[in-house]
Amino acid sequence: MEAILLEYAWVLLVLVALEGLLAADNAIVMAVMVKHLPPKEQKKALFYGLIGALVFRFAALFLIATLVKYWQIQAIGAAYLLFISIKSLYGIWKHKDVENADIQPKKESGFWMTVVKVEITDIAFAIDSMLAAVAIAMTLPHLGNFDIGGINGGQFLVMFFGGVIGLVIMRFAAQWFVKVLNDYPSLEAAAFMIVGWVGVKLVVLTLAHPGVGLIAESFPHSTLWKATFWIVLLGIALGGYFTGLRNKKKAEKNA
Repeated sequence: MEAILLEYAWVLLVLVALEGLLAADNAIVMAVMVKHLPPKEQKKALFYGLIGALVFRFAALFLIATLVKYWQIQAIGAAYLLFISIKSLYGIWKHKDVENADIQPKKESGFWMTVVKVEITDIAFAIDSMLAAVAIAMTLPHLGNFDIGGINGGQFLVMFFGGVIGLVIMRFAAQWFVKVLNDYPSLEAAAFMIVGWVGVKLVVLTLAHPGVGLIAESFPHSTLWKATFWIVLLGIALGGYFTGLRNKKKAEKNA
């Protein structure tokens, strides 16, 4: 029994680390979506986003066998993230082109519409997160003589607590990303590029789905793709950070 408990503890730590990584891209998307709101409403929107993410992840654990059959869910998430990324980047670059002209500021989404947008993306992220958790936790030996949602109770609880801890990480990460975006406004373009890149990640998952089968089902979980995804994401983030730092110093110098 001690050996089994140690194995469970180790897998829980692995899941927390994995959920923390998966929460990073989710947190960036949430931060970009709520950035235009006043500070108090930002915190409320992030809180509602966290509650929604918890509900959807919990539901995904029960319904994962059913949800994975519908590649359309991830396809919708991918299309939505790519849409807001392209639309926002176009708006940023267009604004730069006409920054000396007399233009009207664009109307941003209200509080509740922003919350709805956050929840829509949470659904796609929940499936991605729980698929990864199930793949790891199902290797554990059964613990206890009860099942939850067709999954052994011990395995289910490890996945659930790993997901909850990951969500807490996401909540604080999203708040930190909002602060960084406010301190370095020029980072907004890089943030939307990351949102688009996360959309590409969901496209890859969709294309690898057995119901689509355009690429190998194992490819999204391969070391090559995971390394490529994180290297590109880190490259965009660092490029945006150094550009923002340079622009901030330039602005302070000209002030």
